[in-house]
Amino acid sequence: MTKTVFNRRFFMVSLASVAAVSLGAPAKAQTALNDVLAAPGRGQWDDAFDVQIKGRQQVATNLPVMSPQTVSYLEAAIARYAQIVQEGGWQSVQGPLKLKVGAVDPAVANIRQRLIISGDLDRGAGLSNSYDSYVEAAVKRFQTRHGLPADGVMGQYTYAAMNVSAPVRLGQLQTNLRRLKDLSKVNHPRFVMVNIPAAQIEANENGRVAQRHTAVVGKIDRQSPILTSKIHEVILNPYWTAPKSIIQKDIIPLMRKDPQYLTANKIRLYNGRGEEVAPETVDWTTDEAVKLMFRQDPGKINAMASTKINFHNNHAVYMHDTPQQGTFNNLMRFDSSGCVRVQNVRDLDVWLLKNTPGWDRQAIESTIQSRENRPIQLADPVPVYFVYISAWSTGDGVVQFRDDIYKMDGAAELAIGSDS
Repeated sequence: MTKTVFNRRFFMVSLASVAAVSLGAPAKAQTALNDVLAAPGRGQWDDAFDVQIKGRQQVATNLPVMSPQTVSYLEAAIARYAQIVQEGGWQSVQGPLKLKVGAVDPAVANIRQRLIISGDLDRGAGLSNSYDSYVEAAVKRFQTRHGLPADGVMGQYTYAAMNVSAPVRLGQLQTNLRRLKDLSKVNHPRFVMVNIPAAQIEANENGRVAQRHTAVVGKIDRQSPILTSKIHEVILNPYWTAPKSIIQKDIIPLMRKDPQYLTANKIRLYNGRGEEVAPETVDWTTDEAVKLMFRQDPGKINAMASTKINFHNNHAVYMHDTPQQGTFNNLMRFDSSGCVRVQNVRDLDVWLLKNTPGWDRQAIESTIQSRENRPIQLADPVPVYFVYISAWSTGDGVVQFRDDIYKMDGAAELAIGSDS
């Protein structure tokens, strides 16, 4: 929510460590995969990638994660993975980095076998050493299901994903089934789901996903909470009031380095009587400023940009737009202070306000252009769920896995990155 650079405290899990994980050693898997990679230049995380291989279902779907059908698919997936485990799982794969279509290498036969076991490649494709278009399509499908950039190239992080053992994956599915069974009981014609591990938002209507949005959620040390509430207000051109945690952890250190930071970012200070306080009168060598209110004027550089979406909760979090649109291009989108940034938020505004008289897209866009602060109460508040689902299934053989970013699964985490 601030312009501070995300402190990338995660470090790279080596390919050698991941490849060394054996099927009979889930404890080693947890040790090897205990830290999540966050690195720049990853490209877009595209969950809408649409690939189908000889009768295998397309990965793209309009089926909500929070639905009874998802529970049924997940139960079927658990049965399949239990069978895979019983039959010995899959062997770890190793090979040249940047292995791609056109290559001929002994490692390709092992990759084919791995993809066949997980259902990404048809068994009829065989076990040759040729990295052909069938293998490329299967790798893309695998990458998409694991939240990797679907470029069809075998690289360090695709190898890492393939080398998470079958028992670990089975445990992840079982853990998330328990969560989804409760969530699938939701019975609302319209609701919003924020899936934290996937860093993704679904606007669901009449049993289908009406909109899907890329999100940025909380950092490891400033986690987005699990919650249930109702969206009751959309504020266009919002003021941004900095929470005490950001004042203390971010703004005060920035003011010590750059005394013009508040002025440059149009952030005003107010005391308890509502009187504006000049920044130069504050002692920035102490935490005295935490007692003041920090409020940023509406505008393009506002931390919430065009929109703030409010719902009552005890965590002081909300959803919002951002001037830092480039963060949506990162694969590891765990970069906020707990609130949730929404890509293409104006589409969500229109969807939320569709039943509120006088607020069609034209009215929304016109108001945003005016730069005037405008709170709008929803005529029909929309339920919102912040959930933690790191594994789910939305079709026969379509099983999705994401990082256990907050370590809530009690299982090994997958190191995710970009192979390009």
